[in-house]
Amino acid sequence: MCGGRGTRLDTDAEKPLFRVGGVPMVDRVLGALDRSRIDTAYAVTSPAAPETRAHLDGPCIETPGEGYVADLDAALADQRVSTPVLTVAADLPLLDGAILDRVLDAHDSGSLSVLVPAARKRELGVSDDTTFERDGREVAPTGVNVVGDAGDDAWLTDDFRVAVNVNTLADARVAEGLL
Repeated sequence: MCGGRGTRLDTDAEKPLFRVGGVPMVDRVLGALDRSRIDTAYAVTSPAAPETRAHLDGPCIETPGEGYVADLDAALADQRVSTPVLTVAADLPLLDGAILDRVLDAHDSGSLSVLVPAARKRELGVSDDTTFERDGREVAPTGVNVVGDAGDDAWLTDDFRVAVNVNTLADARVAEGLL
């Protein structure tokens, strides 16, 4: 998923093209997917990220740019995509193939949300503006999910590779320190 505007990042660059450790975040995520056991990756772009679309050389799915959920729904409606499907946000520059394979191993059936304790995000010093309670714990979504046809399961991990979403310049500094 690489079609967002990234307004909280406060930069002229489109969010997926923002460089962490000198490499655009979208390239880091695509590299992690390439090093996982995923067969095919589609970049989900929107009119909000034309430079990202031009930067990519792999298969893309263009969505209307009406927000994450609407764009995800549009991507899932594409005939090239079938469920279950792993979805990954482009703002996770610390991902690698090993953690993505662990997510796939944790998936049994239906949908799977990958969550981190909100306390872990705070411990790492990254933004945690989206949190909620699940099973009595304050958790945060990671931007990594498996979307299936039914069910709603969760995998809770404190792995820094999925806990660091770059939404602000401060988040980017934390990510660079962890590279």
